[in-house]
Amino acid sequence: MQIRDAVPEDWPRIWPFWHRIVAAAETYAWDPGTDERAARALWMSPAKRVYVAEDPSGTVTGSAYLTANYGGPAAHVANAGFMVHPDHAGQGIGRALAVHVLTEAGAHGYRAMVFNAVVETNPAVSLWTSLGFTVVGTIPQAFDHPRHGPVGLHVMHKSLV
Repeated sequence: MQIRDAVPEDWPRIWPFWHRIVAAAETYAWDPGTDERAARALWMSPAKRVYVAEDPSGTVTGSAYLTANYGGPAAHVANAGFMVHPDHAGQGIGRALAVHVLTEAGAHGYRAMVFNAVVETNPAVSLWTSLGFTVVGTIPQAFDHPRHGPVGLHVMHKSLV
């Protein structure tokens, strides 16, 4: 697997799984009805560093972004988003993207990373904790999960220094 900087031409290969994941309404607090134009603006924003994971055949199997979570005196705290194509789940792509983004965050001077809204039933919670993130708080019943009903949203943090 190769992880590289995304280019605008990657969007048509990201959009199908982005749409599938967000429309499922199980892991992202974005409107499940987000159209392609709005999705592209969210994911491929010029304020973000966007990456893709490709398998040896050149298939984009996942994507991630890195951005500042805050501005001004708190601009040293990063935020990131991760998506792995559901057809490629369980192959270590999420972990590889996470390690890559954490390395990039440190290289770009970020001193910490925060995830603002991790659905507590998201299987990725175990990935984040295995990489050193801690849950610093949970907003109870903040997310209407289609199968589990109201569940909490974790705020997770990791120091990068």
